[in-house]
Amino acid sequence: MSIIVQKFGGTSVATAERITAAAQRAVAAKRAGHQVVMVVSARGKKTDELVDLAAQITESPRAREMDMLLSTGEQESVALVAMAIHMLGEQAVSMTGGQIGIVTDSTFSKARIRSISTTAIQKQLDAGKIVVACGFQGVDDEGNITTLGRGGSDTTATALAAALRAEECEIYTDVEGVFSTDPRAVPEARKIQQISYDEMLELASVGAGVMHSRSIEFAKKFNVPLRVRPSFSDGVGTLIAAAGGDESRVVTGMALVKNEARVTLLDLPDRPGVMSTVFARMAAHKIPIDMVVQNVAVAGKAEVSFTVPSGDLAETLTAAEEAIKELGAGKIQSGTHVAKVSAVGNGMRTHSGVAAQMFQIIANLGANIEMITTSEIKISALVDRKLADETLKELHQGFHLEAPRASVPPVGVRQTGDGGWDTEAHDALLRDVVSRLSSMEDIVVSEVLLDDAQSRVTIHNLPDVPGTCAQLFTAVAEGDVMVDMIVQNVSHDGSAEVSFTVNRSDLDRCLLLTREVLEAWDGAQLTSERDIAKLTVVGIGLRTHTGVGEKMFRALAEANINIQMINTSEIRMSAVVQANQGPAGLQALQQTFGLQSDRA
Repeated sequence: MSIIVQKFGGTSVATAERITAAAQRAVAAKRAGHQVVMVVSARGKKTDELVDLAAQITESPRAREMDMLLSTGEQESVALVAMAIHMLGEQAVSMTGGQIGIVTDSTFSKARIRSISTTAIQKQLDAGKIVVACGFQGVDDEGNITTLGRGGSDTTATALAAALRAEECEIYTDVEGVFSTDPRAVPEARKIQQISYDEMLELASVGAGVMHSRSIEFAKKFNVPLRVRPSFSDGVGTLIAAAGGDESRVVTGMALVKNEARVTLLDLPDRPGVMSTVFARMAAHKIPIDMVVQNVAVAGKAEVSFTVPSGDLAETLTAAEEAIKELGAGKIQSGTHVAKVSAVGNGMRTHSGVAAQMFQIIANLGANIEMITTSEIKISALVDRKLADETLKELHQGFHLEAPRASVPPVGVRQTGDGGWDTEAHDALLRDVVSRLSSMEDIVVSEVLLDDAQSRVTIHNLPDVPGTCAQLFTAVAEGDVMVDMIVQNVSHDGSAEVSFTVNRSDLDRCLLLTREVLEAWDGAQLTSERDIAKLTVVGIGLRTHTGVGEKMFRALAEANINIQMINTSEIRMSAVVQANQGPAGLQALQQTFGLQSDRA
């Protein structure tokens, strides 16, 4: 019999009526033939109320007692949900984290799971009961109640789904699912039936709040299908799985981040260690950097631009001044009133022309592009904030994201051929789940990759006017050349510079196509490099974890590797270096992040 894990957040069990509604969903799943595990959070604002109450008693409560206190919120919820299930005519049992068998270390308020047993849960399921489990908590070796910190209930649900080899993990929230963009900004936005793990992570700027990104990354590692479902309607929600739902759709969704500010450091020395110094200063000031762009150095001078939240601009400029002083060279420029608009889709891996179409739509609005960054499945452009909403709407319409999605095939149950569980394989999986969970807080960078099969193309002195990038990349796309990284830094004196990478086998054809376009632009110059190496760190929350870039660039600096280009996204940070330095760079990054790497 297949297992379904259902996770209900605080708003989904805030009142008696909502508790009953949650119980009805579990009962319906059981009567449909599934074994059901519910993971439940504390009701509504219960946790906040408990924190406030503790503050009225003492300004410095001990962490152990706070965990004891906060854990009562989940215990209240699971008992009430179990009662509701009984009233609906089914058997249920509420279980604390300790009763489930979740054993943690003794780091109160941010405990890490050390072991997890499915024996107790499976026994209750086999007895025909719905298990209602406390999220967010466990016990240490001394029997003390511990809590798992931010995203703890999502972590509990996803971990149990992996350990139990559940058919699906349903996350019930107060939204209908994941949309092609923010429906408040674009009323025509449609709910996505199925989206890949990577797409969901890249859309974090619009998907944040649906569920914790670490749980998405964890589900990806164990191939746990996640379904975001509405608590207050019968909608099927959105399935987050290994593959997207509509293979014919190149772009899955659009994201818009407003209130950005841009900082540029120019006339920097072109030598190893420069970027390490810059990002060390940013990390020291806890600056959450978003877009990062470094283009190829000219005349021995390097330049890097990045965006930060507008409210952090003053602190960022202070950090930049410190970096310039330490380097002994460089100048700082900044700009405000900019916004980042992004297109995300797995189809970008195999379809050329997405960048050209995106840039043409932006050009048709008369908007100029200040910066460009890309990943395998994401293209981001920095535009004037005044045009941000209109740009988002036009891109959403231009990529036909309002059209209905294709139907989604059901997800199969992962069992052995005879319908029974492979006990040895299950035990091995459980050990792997636990080992991953024990360092969940450390899972920021999950992979390090080296791609040494690409070439670089750079166009200098491009006209800094709307439509330039659209013309360039349309020509490249019409020649069926797949573009990987695209980097455009801030323009100076009315001219821009754009670099991009292509497969080495496509370089000669790409250069011919590019030269034809450049004939219309006086002063434009073309340079290229046939052999390059691209080093990439992959993970979650790279935009908000301020030390990742600093660690990456410090490791390369210590290996005496100079960085030629930088490109970032929500889940990838890439640097182009000399081809012969790729293996050394890979080894340095592996050691820094404690990972083994697959060749791209």
